[in-house]
Order: sequence, then structure tokens, then C-alpha cells
Amino acid sequence: MFWSVEFKKKAKKQARDIPVEIQERLFALVLEIRSLGPARSAWPNYGKIKGKKDCYHCHLKKGKPTYVAIWKVMDRVNKLVEVRYVGTHENADYGRIC
Repeated sequence: MFWSVEFKKKAKKQARDIPVEIQERLFALVLEIRSLGPARSAWPNYGKIKGKKDCYHCHLKKGKPTYVAIWKVMDRVNKLVEVRYVGTHENADYGRIC
């Protein structure tokens, strides 16, 4: 069974505003989460956000600016993941987002 991936309203807007190259990488990440689940260790700088339950992030692009995605498992039984942030690493407040 596949995972459902939804975007918070703000994350959906953020995803529209990032460069097309980064949008393509985000789309690839979402496809992987849908088919393989939320733990995506093959992505650059992937990690669980410390102190936050079921919250993960990875880099979509290294360098300047670095783009990141942050997602959270909302329901393991029904396999629901919510993308909470897509944007630059510099603007990501990991503690507040998750």
C-alpha cells in the first residue's frame, strides 16, 4: 500500500515559488515517499529532526542557497505524510516547523 503525501498550504505555496530544478527534485522525493515510506536515507543530509517525533528533512540542493524539504508522519496506520516546509536552509526553523 502506498503512502499519501499532502502539503500544508504554506508548503504548497513555497513549492511553487522555488526554481524549477528544485521542484523536480521535490517531486522525485515525494514519489519516493509515496512508494517507499517517509524514511529516505539515500537523500543528501537526510535525517530525523532531533526531539521531534516522526519529523524528517533532507537537502534538495547543496551550495548557496541550500534548499531543504521537511516532512512529518501524521498517521502511520493510514500512511499519511505531510510536507511542512520547502525552501532555503537559512529560513528553516526546524523546531517550529515540526
